[in-house]
Amino acid sequence: MDQSPIRYTGGCLCGAVRYEASGEPLYAGHCYCADCRKASGSGFIPFMGFAASAVRFTGETLTFSSPAASGDQALRNSCLVCGGLVFGGEVGKHAWHTIYAGSLDDPSLFQPKVAIFTRGKPDWAQIPEGLTAFEGMPPADA
Repeated sequence: MDQSPIRYTGGCLCGAVRYEASGEPLYAGHCYCADCRKASGSGFIPFMGFAASAVRFTGETLTFSSPAASGDQALRNSCLVCGGLVFGGEVGKHAWHTIYAGSLDDPSLFQPKVAIFTRGKPDWAQIPEGLTAFEGMPPADA
């Protein structure tokens, strides 16, 4: 029986930026903060977090830094060709990366568990049933 870790693959709209992540995500959910809403053009960003050692990226990206709701800086990476938003964090410097679930090749692999920064959620953006909601950043043990 094959016990290989699950593989998550994906990339931008044009395919110039690609990634492969292995193993289960450290966390997965929806972020409703203003930064994520503006970056995505939607009511939230669906995200999955992986240890940097579990993910490989190919292709050149434009990295944009902006203040995050957590008080840190949010580093978002998009494709230089098509502008598609793909992942968060600085390759080679951060211990983990956020993969934006909309960039998955197989979106059925995304299994959100939490909704974060719900205090900024617009009324029209619904929180799916079954997600644990946090008004801000959840505690590390959540």
